[in-house]
Amino acid sequence: MEYKKWGNSEGKVGYKMNELRPKLFSVMKTYSKEQLIKDIISGIIVAIIALPLSIALALASGVTPEKGLYTAIVAGFVISFLGGSRVQIAGPTAAFATIVAGIVAKDSGMDGLIVATIMAGIILIIMGFVRFGSLIRFIPYTITTGFTTGIAVTIVIGQIKDFFGLTFQHAPVETMEKLKEVIACFSTYNWQALAIGALSLAILIFWPKINAKIPPSLIAVLVASALVAILPIQVNTIGSLYEISSSIPTPHMPAISMPLIKELLPDAFTIAILAAIESLLSCVVADSMIGDRHFSNMELIAQGAGNICSGLFGGIPATGAIARTAANIKNGGRSPIAGMVHAVVLLLVLVVLMPYAKLIPMPTIAAILFMVAYNMSEWRKFVSLVKTAPKSDSFVLILTFLLTVIFDLVVAIELGIVITVFLFMKRMADVTNVSEWVYPADSEATKKNLKKVPKNTKVFEITGPMFFAAADKLLSVTGHSSHDIIILRMRSVPAMDASALNSLTSVYHACEKTNTTLIFSHVNPQPMSVMKKAGFDKLVGKENFCANIDEALKRAEKLQNMSK
Repeated sequence: MEYKKWGNSEGKVGYKMNELRPKLFSVMKTYSKEQLIKDIISGIIVAIIALPLSIALALASGVTPEKGLYTAIVAGFVISFLGGSRVQIAGPTAAFATIVAGIVAKDSGMDGLIVATIMAGIILIIMGFVRFGSLIRFIPYTITTGFTTGIAVTIVIGQIKDFFGLTFQHAPVETMEKLKEVIACFSTYNWQALAIGALSLAILIFWPKINAKIPPSLIAVLVASALVAILPIQVNTIGSLYEISSSIPTPHMPAISMPLIKELLPDAFTIAILAAIESLLSCVVADSMIGDRHFSNMELIAQGAGNICSGLFGGIPATGAIARTAANIKNGGRSPIAGMVHAVVLLLVLVVLMPYAKLIPMPTIAAILFMVAYNMSEWRKFVSLVKTAPKSDSFVLILTFLLTVIFDLVVAIELGIVITVFLFMKRMADVTNVSEWVYPADSEATKKNLKKVPKNTKVFEITGPMFFAAADKLLSVTGHSSHDIIILRMRSVPAMDASALNSLTSVYHACEKTNTTLIFSHVNPQPMSVMKKAGFDKLVGKENFCANIDEALKRAEKLQNMSK
């Protein structure tokens, strides 16, 4: 996507998007050998960071370990190649873990996940082409914080079993059922698993203070795997629970039916919205770090293409990963080449080193996911919002959080958005007001400062948008039928909908019954357009539409003189 300069009425210069184009094409114009070396080094480092995370997030999503790598390889390469950001690194993220696990648990299983992922990709591409990139910011901050914190809690609950080495009697899918099972089976904990988990967690917390360049997750995996391999420790590993494949995936398209599409469509929309929010948020963070400007709509198209390819190659949903993107920037990555190198390195790891992943202890995976959950939880922001935000916003925040934990992300986002919309409409309706001009006193000062209103004339000042939630306020005007003329001053009405117009029509007919003339003052372009389309201006009479209050008062006085 390119930006062309344009001059506005004030002579200032801005930027206007004129085409969709991957950022890679723009970057290559000034690309250098020195930057290529930096991008390759950064790509290798990010791949090392992404390796344990991809495996851990795949397991948290209820799929086999290699599918996390499939996602990072395929989606990571495609999104970097087509993306609208210089430095975005894409792959599996914690935001998708719970929803993916829910889809996989359905009767359609992995095939259902593939279909949902491809559908989400198509939705993202459509969002990009219809320029929805800038509209994602309209998702309220309270909702994103609520479900992000909720996802973090669900991840923690889902990993307690492996961290403590519990033996479950059942295999629950829902978060609250998992919590019940944890409580019921906590007596079955394995102290050896707990020791490995605690050691891994300690490494993850304290290693960055020793060496910030080497990823702590990699150190935790190496140390824990070595201990399990050398010592007679009874603990579950990836190899003891899952069959690991190091083969390169081939494209696979499952059978698609209309009932399956209907069943998975809500999940697909949720995946698309999450991918859009997280990827564009990551782009914004990246822009602030490197002083660049991403192409939001191109990024959505790239995310869509990446998710389609990920689904076809047996992967899970992908999006921009903020932590991996930040690591890319800190290590010198400044072009999409770094993200593409990261994908290639992971491909080599898949082919060469994947068999050794069977040695990784499950408590270590749980510890890594604990840290992922902690970093994404934004609990400080959550607590701050609860304390400082208006009660209605705090309500939406807590509700979204609880719905995410108790039910699922689809329900949380749907209800959260619906409630937010209703609260917004209420606030707008409260702002909208219809007030009558009132003269406080008949004094000389009053006469000098206030406009003279003709006899038997009432003036009403309307403020705020006139829409369906506030339309009934217009009906209060008809309570003054004893007056010959009513002036509606609408300079502070920026917009009007059909419901408000219907109320105005009712006001006109009520005035018509009592031989009261309705005059409009300073009707703004949008409300005027609505009135003209409906023929309301002809009904009232075009002569009764005045440019300002002075003309409206003169019109009222003229009508009074004519009636004498």
